Amino acid sequence: MKRFTVDRFEGDKAVLECENGTFAVFDRTALPKNIREGDVLRFEAGSCYLNAEETEHRRKKIQRLMQSVFED
Repeated sequence: MKRFTVDRFEGDKAVLECENGTFAVFDRTALPKNIREGDVLRFEAGSCYLNAEETEHRRKKIQRLMQSVFED
Protein backbone atom coordinates (compact mmCIF):
# COMPACT_ATOMS: atom_id res chain seq x y z
CA MET A 1 0.00 0.00 0.00
CA LYS A 2 1.35 3.43 -0.93
CA ARG A 3 0.41 6.60 0.91
CA PHE A 4 0.33 10.05 -0.68
CA THR A 5 -0.55 13.55 0.50
CA VAL A 6 -2.32 15.97 -1.82
CA ASP A 7 0.21 18.78 -2.24
CA ARG A 8 -1.68 21.00 -4.70
CA PHE A 9 -3.94 21.17 -7.72
CA GLU A 10 -2.89 22.44 -11.12
CA GLY A 11 -5.98 22.67 -13.31
CA ASP A 12 -7.29 19.17 -13.88
CA LYS A 13 -4.20 17.58 -12.30
CA ALA A 14 -3.37 16.79 -8.68
CA VAL A 15 0.22 16.84 -7.46
CA LEU A 16 0.72 14.22 -4.76
CA GLU A 17 3.68 13.78 -2.45
CA CYS A 18 4.62 10.18 -1.73
CA GLU A 19 5.66 9.14 1.75
CA ASN A 20 9.26 8.80 0.46
CA GLY A 21 9.33 12.49 -0.60
CA THR A 22 8.89 12.05 -4.34
CA PHE A 23 6.05 13.68 -6.27
CA ALA A 24 3.56 12.26 -8.74
CA VAL A 25 0.94 13.91 -10.94
CA PHE A 26 -2.50 12.34 -11.40
CA ASP A 27 -5.65 13.32 -13.26
CA ARG A 28 -8.15 14.58 -10.69
CA THR A 29 -10.76 12.28 -12.23
CA ALA A 30 -8.67 9.25 -11.15
CA LEU A 31 -8.86 10.31 -7.49
CA PRO A 32 -11.72 10.41 -4.96
CA LYS A 33 -14.09 13.33 -5.37
CA ASN A 34 -13.96 16.30 -2.98
CA ILE A 35 -10.35 15.79 -1.93
CA ARG A 36 -8.51 18.86 -0.66
CA GLU A 37 -4.91 19.93 -0.30
CA GLY A 38 -3.40 18.14 2.68
CA ASP A 39 -5.62 15.06 2.41
CA VAL A 40 -3.92 11.70 2.79
CA LEU A 41 -4.67 9.12 0.12
CA ARG A 42 -3.81 5.44 0.01
CA PHE A 43 -3.45 3.33 -3.09
CA GLU A 44 -4.30 -0.30 -2.65
CA ALA A 45 -5.11 -3.04 -5.18
CA GLY A 46 -5.37 -0.55 -8.04
CA SER A 47 -7.79 1.76 -6.22
CA CYS A 48 -7.36 5.07 -4.42
CA TYR A 49 -9.02 5.89 -1.10
CA LEU A 50 -9.16 8.92 1.17
CA ASN A 51 -7.62 8.10 4.55
CA ALA A 52 -9.81 10.37 6.68
CA GLU A 53 -8.27 9.25 9.99
CA GLU A 54 -4.70 9.98 8.90
CA THR A 55 -5.79 13.27 7.30
CA GLU A 56 -7.38 14.45 10.56
CA HIS A 57 -4.32 13.35 12.54
CA ARG A 58 -2.04 15.40 10.23
CA ARG A 59 -4.31 18.46 10.40
CA LYS A 60 -4.31 18.41 14.22
CA LYS A 61 -0.54 17.93 14.34
CA ILE A 62 0.02 20.89 12.02
CA GLN A 63 -2.42 23.01 14.02
CA ARG A 64 -0.52 22.25 17.26
CA LEU A 65 2.79 23.13 15.59
CA MET A 66 1.40 26.42 14.30
CA GLN A 67 0.04 27.30 17.74
CA SER A 68 3.41 26.64 19.35
CA VAL A 69 5.18 28.82 16.77
CA PHE A 70 2.76 31.74 17.08
CA GLU A 71 2.33 31.73 20.86
CA ASP A 72 2.76 35.09 22.55
